[in-house]
Amino acid sequence: MAATHVKRAFKFRFYPTGAQAAELSRTFGCVRKVYNMALAARTEAWTLRRERVNYNATSAMLTAWKKTEELAYLSEVSSVPLQQSLRHLQGAFANFRGGRAKYPTFKSKRKSRRSAEYTTSAFRYQGGRLTLAKMAEPLDIVWSRPLPAGAAPSTVTVSQDASGRWFVSMLCEDRPSMPAPVNAAVGIDAGITGLVTLSTGEKVANPKFERADRERLARAQRELARKAKGSRNRDKARVKVARVHARIADRRRDFLHKLTTRLVRENQTVVIEDLTVRNMLGNRRLSRAISDASWTELRSMLEYKAQWYGREVIAVDRWFPSSKLCSACGAVRDAMPLNIRAWECDCGAVHDRDVNAARNILAAGLAAAACGDGVRPQRSTPGGQASMKQEEVPPPRPRAAAQPRG
Repeated sequence: MAATHVKRAFKFRFYPTGAQAAELSRTFGCVRKVYNMALAARTEAWTLRRERVNYNATSAMLTAWKKTEELAYLSEVSSVPLQQSLRHLQGAFANFRGGRAKYPTFKSKRKSRRSAEYTTSAFRYQGGRLTLAKMAEPLDIVWSRPLPAGAAPSTVTVSQDASGRWFVSMLCEDRPSMPAPVNAAVGIDAGITGLVTLSTGEKVANPKFERADRERLARAQRELARKAKGSRNRDKARVKVARVHARIADRRRDFLHKLTTRLVRENQTVVIEDLTVRNMLGNRRLSRAISDASWTELRSMLEYKAQWYGREVIAVDRWFPSSKLCSACGAVRDAMPLNIRAWECDCGAVHDRDVNAARNILAAGLAAAACGDGVRPQRSTPGGQASMKQEEVPPPRPRAAAQPRG
């Protein structure tokens, strides 16, 4: 089943030369500096004069900054990543004013992502070789998969993670295709012991990658804590900790990609719960296991892959009593503690807790679709306290604090 043209990012690892690494590091620093200065200028303009500063104004500021003696080094790197950082700031303010994000924050040298975005005027892609502006040699890229036939990247984003690895992400136009689905629809119940349980009765075990590497991570963190602050040994220990985190994240992401691709390939409609994962993390006993399960990333992958391949994702209300509802007769139990994994209804039906929940989710999703209730984006209830299996009365929503609208 063919889908429409979409923009897809293809990410590859590369190994820069010493000169390339130095140039990219300078670019990362300049991108962060320009973003922070523009954010400070926009915040000050709104706070003091109630004046909104747009992208064009910050672009003019950048030109003026380059002419000063103090910031003359901004002219030594490509101007395109600097302009792109201003566009990203403009997008951050647009999301804030639209209620989709919080007020933009300053980028930290240590904690913020080190990246730079190049548009077509700042790179050359020819014959499978990518050369960035201000560089004489192409990047040494490990082509782990081919780009779409005849496609050329429209933007290129270069980044370095906390463990020191270099990546390049190429945004290309693609038309992904997928064979006809085997099943019409499937319901999914997310869990901790079993990552997902399908309405077909299949259970996918939770690999628990963080738990598997917890001892290795704790050892690396203890070594980091013993190093003197500001020393080179502390930097080396910090990289070791980052490598453990990267190993966990890479393995988890690979598993989720394979799982979500299979679910989208086999089913035309996928029905899930609209879980408020952020609120669930307030449960101290389960927060680590919930983070390791990565339900938010699972849902995100399902949604964008369904859009690519012409499938449908339906989210049922998080207060729907999927676990307490008998899928045979429709009776609802008063309570269903987490330690009860199987139960018998008064009608005589014996249920596996998770399979029964997945079947109820499927039925509720199909009913919502029939009534015209489409896919709902994931939203968190600010300050809400969601239960582990969201089957309580929804808490009242507190009034959000006012923020500057600059």
